[in-house]
Amino acid sequence: MIVKCCGLNPTRDVQICLDLKVNFLGFIFYKKSPRNIKISDLNILKNYNRRNSLFTAVTVNANNEMIDQISSKNIQCLQLHGSETNERIKEIKQRYNLKVIKTIQVKNETDIELYKKYSYADYILHDTPSMEGSIEFPVDLIHKLPKGENFAIAGSISEDTIENIAKLGVKWCDLSSKLESKLGYKDHKKIKKFMDKVKQINENTTF
Repeated sequence: MIVKCCGLNPTRDVQICLDLKVNFLGFIFYKKSPRNIKISDLNILKNYNRRNSLFTAVTVNANNEMIDQISSKNIQCLQLHGSETNERIKEIKQRYNLKVIKTIQVKNETDIELYKKYSYADYILHDTPSMEGSIEFPVDLIHKLPKGENFAIAGSISEDTIENIAKLGVKWCDLSSKLESKLGYKDHKKIKKFMDKVKQINENTTF
């Protein structure tokens, strides 16, 4: 199971995620989010040994000026959470040395197939319509999602649900609010308990 922990604070949360071998560490750039940070907050990332983890900037319809600033930091991956087209993804890939995650908000079964439009994206994240609202992803739709290490799922994933989600064939999960005890602040004990559960699942799963 690949894990992306999102809505992190670069100062408070990075080291524990690296110690626990979280695969993708997400930092949000969206003013309406309680987890929104400033680009200058990324400066501290140069002090970390990220090993195999990828630092990921989560953006919504970001322009080149913004991505220029983000890409100058220790960022390896860009998550697109807006209305970006496949051509826009192609432009970003040509302009920057960044991996791209394209988010698709799934309201019904028809939305699942939208991933086929984004051939230039490195990864696809199927999310619930709430973005950060912690709406549970319907089980009947999880069955119909494309599976594999290039496809992630977000939506009310927690220590209590991850085992069942893994049994449905999901290889990559993205979570944020379920790792918090207070809105916008990650609970390091919850992160550790979740990653311990993932480690247990990975040890008992043949990919």
